[in-house]
Amino acid sequence: MPREMPERRNLQSRSVLAGQAAAAAAEVERALTPEHDPTAAAFFDVDNTIMQGASIFHLARGLYRRDFFSARDIAGAAWKQFYFRFAGVEDPAHIQEAQSSGLAFIQGHRVDELEMIGEEIFDEHMAHKIWPGTRAIAQTHLDRGERVWLVTAAPVEIARVIARRLGLTGALGTVPEHVDGVYTGRLVGEMLHGEGKAVAVRAIAEREGLDLERCSAYSDSSNDLPMLSLVGHPVAVNPDAVLRAHAKARGWEIRDYRTGRRVALAGAKTAAAAGAVGVAWQVARRGRSRWSS
Repeated sequence: MPREMPERRNLQSRSVLAGQAAAAAAEVERALTPEHDPTAAAFFDVDNTIMQGASIFHLARGLYRRDFFSARDIAGAAWKQFYFRFAGVEDPAHIQEAQSSGLAFIQGHRVDELEMIGEEIFDEHMAHKIWPGTRAIAQTHLDRGERVWLVTAAPVEIARVIARRLGLTGALGTVPEHVDGVYTGRLVGEMLHGEGKAVAVRAIAEREGLDLERCSAYSDSSNDLPMLSLVGHPVAVNPDAVLRAHAKARGWEIRDYRTGRRVALAGAKTAAAAGAVGVAWQVARRGRSRWSS
């Protein structure tokens, strides 16, 4: 037990570093105009909040079809990410390994290459996965003159593509380390999630002069409670069971755009496990069909 404490502190410091790096890398895509409200903004999680499914999977699927990595690579990465997210892993070393492996598949590739391919992948795999209801909420904030940022564990380069294509202000995302424009396969800190997202939002608020009490945040996951709790108007969108209960207890707004929600939590976890392992098979199968056609 005493041995774990320094490791946990190290993970916390990496989470803070991830949030700071995300805020530093954020670009404001939409310039302020006179009708903008300079102190209010909205922050949207991406996966299952503004987009159906995991953006990192949609990215990986597109990169697989472009021969970035093998089916075995994606199977291993999918399993690690599932185990970290759903199995309640407490070992800090395992958590760090799962997180650091998440973007290893871009090692050796150029930043401008990923940005260019990201535009294609958005059209192929992401555009039709956008939840119309959440997109409409984001547009409402824009129409009120507020800025809107995505806050996601996806690589910041891809997060910027999504934000730009949706006409949003900008994006906060995981910052992959790169040297001379080439990815090293390592991350700056860790993947942006949990407390890291809250750190990033605080940093953006300070930099842009935002009043967090006048800001909104949207997420589907209880992992994002640190971010949701920062703002004056937190909203649970397509929430998991823990977030739904938390939101009800505190009187937070709840929006659900899914259908067929009568699935037990245990069943959902089982399906997630099967999905994580089956991702590689499906991608590989489609890949084989593409090459044989």
